[in-house]
Amino acid sequence: MSDEAQAPADAAKKPAAKKPRAATKSPRRRARELALQGLYQWLLSGDDAAVIDAHMHEQDEFERADRLHYDALLNGCIAEAAALDAVLAKHVDRRTNQLSPIEHGVLLIGAYELTHCLDIPYRVAINEAVELAKSFGGTDGHKYVNGVLDKAAGDLRPVEVAARGR
Repeated sequence: MSDEAQAPADAAKKPAAKKPRAATKSPRRRARELALQGLYQWLLSGDDAAVIDAHMHEQDEFERADRLHYDALLNGCIAEAAALDAVLAKHVDRRTNQLSPIEHGVLLIGAYELTHCLDIPYRVAINEAVELAKSFGGTDGHKYVNGVLDKAAGDLRPVEVAARGR
């Protein structure tokens, strides 16, 4: 038997190597990522929210994102930036405008979700912010984000934090 005839039989005997599955992102995670990118642009350029929003709608990932959550995060964080910064200011070691724009944006998203998205458990909101910081931020930025939002959660959701026993 020739090698060519033998090859398909040998291939059938060996189990196919499993391809590693890419972790699929939830629509809410995609919404957070897009909102972070928009906030980054806003923090650096000061562009109008509508201009940033139009730009984000052009991104490939936008179709698979939770549009309502994205809209709430981007527009809510921009509209309430001063109030969210005031909440964060109690727990950061410098003024928020001196933070890296990525960590600042991540903290704004985390503080917004802790304040307004009560359907999201506080630990999930913090974890999602930490994951954003790991993906987009500096080397240890996720540790900073975790510490700040953990303290802010005590202010923003005291009953929930107390019930979990920290």
